[in-house]
Amino acid sequence: MSYLGKKLNYAEVEDKVDQEDELLLMAYLDFKQGMIEEWFLDSGCNNHMSGNKDWFSELDENFRHAVKLGNDTRIVVTGKGSVLLNVNGVTHVISHVYYVPELKNNLLSIGQLQEKGLSILIQNRKCKVSHPETRQILEIEMKGNRMFVLTTTKAPLNSTCF
Repeated sequence: MSYLGKKLNYAEVEDKVDQEDELLLMAYLDFKQGMIEEWFLDSGCNNHMSGNKDWFSELDENFRHAVKLGNDTRIVVTGKGSVLLNVNGVTHVISHVYYVPELKNNLLSIGQLQEKGLSILIQNRKCKVSHPETRQILEIEMKGNRMFVLTTTKAPLNSTCF
């Protein structure tokens, strides 16, 4: 059995006269293959930003803004919303992310993470992001170019229960 070219598992329940009705529950998660991207932790940017519209779980495309880059050029923000990132099997909601179609790299603003109450510790070639209640969220090794790059998978946007 397949659903749009993907294999699905199914279960069959035998009819038994003397037993109570059995409940069969199946779930389908909408994962798009190849949805792995890098997000740069950036202490210089004011806002989280992404140029990939597919990563947004919700997006207000009426939001308009302009962002000034480090080389004094301006690019247009054509939306603002939330992104769901799967990091080590845990889904995180990143809110107030600017959608900037011209942007080639995804950026996580360290300042914006701190405004949400997260702690950022950069020490011994590692960047640790922690929440005061749930402890460490992630730890990233420094790359050769002195950048901290978070490799994530897109969390499923839709889950359907049958």
